[in-house]
Amino acid sequence: MNAIEQESIWTQKYTEYLHNSAARPARIVYQRDRARVIHSASFRRLQSKTQIFGLNESDFFRTRLTHSMEVAQIGSGMVEQLITDGDNQAYLDWLPSFYLIEAICLAHDLGHPPFGHGGEVALNYMMRHHGGFEGNAQTLRILSKLGEYTPDNGIDLSRRATLGVLKYPAIYDDVIKLNSAYLTQLEEPDVTDFKTWNMQAWYPPKSIYKEEQIIFDWVLAPFSAKDRALFTALDQSDVKHHVKTCYKGFDTTIMELADDIAYGIHDLEDAVAMKMVTRDLWQAEVMDNTLFKTYGLWDNLMTERLFSGSSKSRKHAVSKMVGLMVEHVYVAENSDFNHPLLRYQACLPEAQGVVLDLLKQFVFKNVITIPEVKGMEYKGQLIVMELFKALDANAERLLPSNTLKKVKKAQSERERKRVICDYIAGMTNTYASRLYEKFFMPKSGSIFDRL
Repeated sequence: MNAIEQESIWTQKYTEYLHNSAARPARIVYQRDRARVIHSASFRRLQSKTQIFGLNESDFFRTRLTHSMEVAQIGSGMVEQLITDGDNQAYLDWLPSFYLIEAICLAHDLGHPPFGHGGEVALNYMMRHHGGFEGNAQTLRILSKLGEYTPDNGIDLSRRATLGVLKYPAIYDDVIKLNSAYLTQLEEPDVTDFKTWNMQAWYPPKSIYKEEQIIFDWVLAPFSAKDRALFTALDQSDVKHHVKTCYKGFDTTIMELADDIAYGIHDLEDAVAMKMVTRDLWQAEVMDNTLFKTYGLWDNLMTERLFSGSSKSRKHAVSKMVGLMVEHVYVAENSDFNHPLLRYQACLPEAQGVVLDLLKQFVFKNVITIPEVKGMEYKGQLIVMELFKALDANAERLLPSNTLKKVKKAQSERERKRVICDYIAGMTNTYASRLYEKFFMPKSGSIFDRL
């Protein structure tokens, strides 16, 4: 079947599948997908979740919300570029609409917990015996279960939008079974003093939860058995770390490129504005880097604008960098797959890809991993872990009534822990900090505080 003949398969929502009802036209479905994400509580909460810098640093710097909006803008720009360059190209029939790619990009970070990847690792440790925690897996859980648009099926996006958000098509439990070192860690005694806890060993595998197996199977149902097997295959070559999935869907590759560009360039802008990276450091590690000199996408005028001290000049430089990436996106084909949504892949040319990786490494080394940022991440981890410990031990006293009802309905300890995990994962940085102070700081909190 061609793209038009398959349209109703990919515009179908899970609730329509359950009730055997017809899907609406793509134009309506993908517009509503985007609207549901934008108007969801999970999306609004991203305004108070960390991107890189703490929320109290300034109201200028990016949050998860503004980051997601920028990813959506870059993603739609890439689709527009592929349309412009796509005369008579077969991929045009399968290119996502602007509504669809924006829905996917806006939804991609919905599952990130408070305090960024630090909070993610903390929750993974607390859930280590009960299915784990991972931000992308939590995104799928919000879309398929926790979101407010349906009683039982979450935000309930179309099959194609859900596939687009699915960055890592593997089950958490299956991935950790292939990591002997991680399994050994699971046998270690529980940490009693979280201040002495080493987070490095508890990074979660990129995956989805076993609890979402049904929705996972529904999303992949239109593909052949061969395509499904290859799409969910795991690369086991790195025996020291978690195994990883190897492939992504067409729409996901566009979203991920947009995400990488936003991370490598827009987050760089925040670091420059905050004077966390100097012109000399930029010159030494980027402009004078051998790889950059090989591909040289821009000259020293970009440096002048980036570090001029003028916000207008800096923005001009950042926009130029983004444009140099977006304007060169192209579609490659992986002939190992039969279905176009798996066979087509959005890519950057070698030069743009190498330079983008260099920018990402620069931001990671000089911003993400510096002690000042890691110290705030560490504090956030302690908040998350202490909250989990207290709420788990004192559910009757401390949980809000709607969450307590879910805890009481849980059929297993794993399900019970997942409810508490969902509650904490949905908190903003601000809410989690306030709740911590209410519980543990003698002079903070009031009986009039709403939970």
